Amino acid sequence: MSNSLVPNDLESNHILKLHYFVPSERKLWTIIGKNNEYWLDPELDYCSCKHYYYKTLSGKEKCQHLKIFNEFLKKNNYDKIKFSDEEYSGFLITLIKDILRI
Repeated sequence: MSNSLVPNDLESNHILKLHYFVPSERKLWTIIGKNNEYWLDPELDYCSCKHYYYKTLSGKEKCQHLKIFNEFLKKNNYDKIKFSDEEYSGFLITLIKDILRI
């Protein structure tokens, strides 16, 4: 991805994933960072990373994950993983535990 908003070190260290649940068509986005996996909600302009809480909420700047989301999306540079609706609750619980490090 030359000439992009995505720094070279993020290209290989960040992977965008769409978790798609059927038949409801619910969608959850995650992105893998250098140390963690983060939950993104592009409609709410939300990311679960610490930068979001310290900089984005204070109006300083968007976190790097939100900055690069649209570029990855535009280039179809993401993995789409299908799940059944029966897996939604378990997936969400696991994601929240991972984010909170429980």
